[in-house]
Amino acid sequence: MHARRVPTGIALATLAVAVVYVWSAALPVQVAAQEKQQGPAPSVSITAGSAVLMDAVSGRVLFEKEPDKRMAPASITKIMTMLLAMEAIEQGKVSLDDMVVTSEHAMEMGGSQIWLEVGEEMSLADLLKAIAIVSANDASVAVAEHIAGSEEAFVDMMNQRARELGMTGTHFANCHGLPQRDHYTTARDIAIMSRALLRYPKVHEWFTTWIDYVRGGKNILVNTNRLIKSYEGADGLKTGFTEEAGYCLSATAKRGGLRLIAVVLNVADSQLRFKEASALLDFGFRHYAGVEIASQGQVMAQLDVARGVVEKVDIVAKDPLVAVVRRGEEGKVTSEMILPERINAPVQKGQKVGDLIARLEDGTEVARVDLVAAEDVKRGSVFRVLFRATRNMLRALFRVGKD
Repeated sequence: MHARRVPTGIALATLAVAVVYVWSAALPVQVAAQEKQQGPAPSVSITAGSAVLMDAVSGRVLFEKEPDKRMAPASITKIMTMLLAMEAIEQGKVSLDDMVVTSEHAMEMGGSQIWLEVGEEMSLADLLKAIAIVSANDASVAVAEHIAGSEEAFVDMMNQRARELGMTGTHFANCHGLPQRDHYTTARDIAIMSRALLRYPKVHEWFTTWIDYVRGGKNILVNTNRLIKSYEGADGLKTGFTEEAGYCLSATAKRGGLRLIAVVLNVADSQLRFKEASALLDFGFRHYAGVEIASQGQVMAQLDVARGVVEKVDIVAKDPLVAVVRRGEEGKVTSEMILPERINAPVQKGQKVGDLIARLEDGTEVARVDLVAAEDVKRGSVFRVLFRATRNMLRALFRVGKD
């Protein structure tokens, strides 16, 4: 079976891709980064021990400073905790309506918490809300135990998922981020798991809630991420702080077709982490733009199905495709589909059959998403297949006769 390359005929404006580095004579690491690659820089000097700016759709890094330096992440750890919870909900293993019983281990967590008591029941939805809004450590452990049976088993799941996502600089030792030996990650890895969590629209409801309540209104939750009030388009994600980790933040914002993730680790004070994350986001939105080539689930083509109960199946984009280029290069983007001539039944919904690719005019690939089958197609009976083959042959003969 030979693949065919099908130009979509789309020439599109899209927003920027460039890896750039912060400069400052006072910071040798930033000077070294500038010497490595010249280019525009954020409006303020980035003092964070490690930082990354990433396009959330393609995963392309637009700025980095010590992106792979292993550091304590504090409560940013909870991004992975929430990701595993959302995936478990998606897979039907748990439900937001589940009532979770608090263990003694969960109750004993210090730091940020909602003061769970042993034996207390709270819905999984409220626990996740408490994690997102006030970074509750006790809620994190309760969720971990509900999903995996124990925090230890859940941490194994966290590390396995990190490997699957390509987080090569990460090892989790707990689900909450309190200081513990061999608990570390990197700014790049945090951006990667943040990008995975952003697939779930429900989390934006929690992350953008400024004030809410649990226990029937008895206890107030006030969001720790001030950017959702002060930065245009901000809708997440997670703050963190311990003496070891310093002040940390994984922030995301969307404007137009471009969603960015800014990660800063080990910043000197709380106000400065928001300032530096804002500067990274400003830098991205100022120099880059994103134009959507395909939305998630958009029908891109139809493929013939051999020996199926139906003759054709719709092919859709598995995820959104947004090309990111420098401003001024928007018209240099084209897209193409790579698909086979036909596929054989049976076909499963979501089965990958090809790729949708965005390229610059020089052929450089800037983004790619899977093309998948929109529905199941069962194998047809022998009678159905023979009938269809005979019908198609007669149609072809009739057309020849008319010619």
